[in-house]
Amino acid sequence: MEATIERRIGLKELTNKVVSAEEAAALISDGDVVGMSGFTRAGDAKVVPAALVERAKNEKIKIDVYTGASLGPEVDHDLALVGAIRKRGPFQADKGIRTMINKGEILFADMHLSHGAEQYRQEIFGPIKYAIIEATAITADGYLIPTTSIGNNPILAEVAENIIIELNIAQPESIIGIHDVYVPKEQGNREPIPLTKVSDRIGEVGIKLDPSKVKAIVISNNTDAPSPIVPPDDETQVMANYILDFLRSEIKAGRLTNTLAPIQSGIGSVANAVLDGFTNSEFEHLEVYSEVLQDAVFNLIDAGKVDFASATSITLSAEKGKQVYENLDKYADKLVLRPQEISNQPELIRRLGLISINTALEADIYGNVNSTHVSGSKMMNGIGGSGDFARNARLGIFITKSYAKGGTISSIVPMVPHVDHTEHDVDVLVTEQGVADLRGLAPKERVPLIINNCAHPDFKEQLWEYYNAAVEATGNAQTPHILNRAFEMYDRLEKTGTMKK
Repeated sequence: MEATIERRIGLKELTNKVVSAEEAAALISDGDVVGMSGFTRAGDAKVVPAALVERAKNEKIKIDVYTGASLGPEVDHDLALVGAIRKRGPFQADKGIRTMINKGEILFADMHLSHGAEQYRQEIFGPIKYAIIEATAITADGYLIPTTSIGNNPILAEVAENIIIELNIAQPESIIGIHDVYVPKEQGNREPIPLTKVSDRIGEVGIKLDPSKVKAIVISNNTDAPSPIVPPDDETQVMANYILDFLRSEIKAGRLTNTLAPIQSGIGSVANAVLDGFTNSEFEHLEVYSEVLQDAVFNLIDAGKVDFASATSITLSAEKGKQVYENLDKYADKLVLRPQEISNQPELIRRLGLISINTALEADIYGNVNSTHVSGSKMMNGIGGSGDFARNARLGIFITKSYAKGGTISSIVPMVPHVDHTEHDVDVLVTEQGVADLRGLAPKERVPLIINNCAHPDFKEQLWEYYNAAVEATGNAQTPHILNRAFEMYDRLEKTGTMKK
């Protein structure tokens, strides 16, 4: 192990910075703003947060934690439940921290993932006292090589006053070389980002490190927490087939070719399952330009369907992770990881003409989408990158099952109680019931497509009843609504446990 550590710390002036996790955790003070590496449970800080958990059991300490996206259990469960987090941003996906956010015990700053770097530059959340960044290696010429995600690491390393490095020797050294770190200049002095193809490499092999900022290096031997992806079910396969048929119709209309356009797919089991549906399709030579590479992307590479994939994070199930990381050389020439302000960059999303597929919690009869708040008040995970992609993509597709909680809740409602994606950013809506192509339609033209094609049969009658009453009450207005009735389904759910009449 000592030989491995010595080899991975190429910048020899930093070898005397190696300390225990407890010593590194002791550097952090109550009230500090701390940036941590990690994006969707990949490449996240692990051992120093675990030491902070133990410290917080014996003394009062609360910190603000900002990251790339969601982290593993060491932070978003353990550190949260021990009461050591005051404020968290920009995304989380753990039940533990979610429960505390919805009890008001932790503040949560939800934001578009492409916006984080600019806000850190401008110190919107205050000066970042420490950045805790997981790395595979530190090169002799002073580059910090990330592990399975880049996320906001480059900007955190740039703006943080101090840096703690978690040198993770469990991550294979073969990961060195898949990163492409490009950091835009300050706004106002910024040139166009010189990326015109998914496979372009425009940056450095790692993050340029200021050695004077490094206060501690902690050795880690902990792998990423596996992604809790569940296998596709019959309904997600149906949704995948609807999307494939829709894309075929786009080819027939002359808007796409058989290689489609670069594909982005959001995180989660439903999006992963839908992407998996491309495996047995006729589409070939596909490219992926996304924020996260999940199991389905590697299945598509294995099937010879995907030629190249770009993202900021690799998030895999335990089984798929073992296969990929033990054979990373097989995939290395087909992968690149970028900072999230590049993977989620609106300039590039628009230039490349992405097909964007993201998950909704619910949608309303006019095409507005709620991705974040259950019943309008309780945070789920956060908006993540869905807004970055939906607004700027060639095609913004949202997917959701038409029902939730065993059929007691309709995912199509008269008016969503929280709007993350307005009707202007939602091109196509897909459920297991069907597809609604909303492009170029006025609000009242969307209604029959959404209700007839996407709503569950158990709820269609009451949705039509509401809409027809709204048309009559408003004199056939541009977007008919009866405000004191718009949330009747939620009122019924709260009182009876179901939206059904």
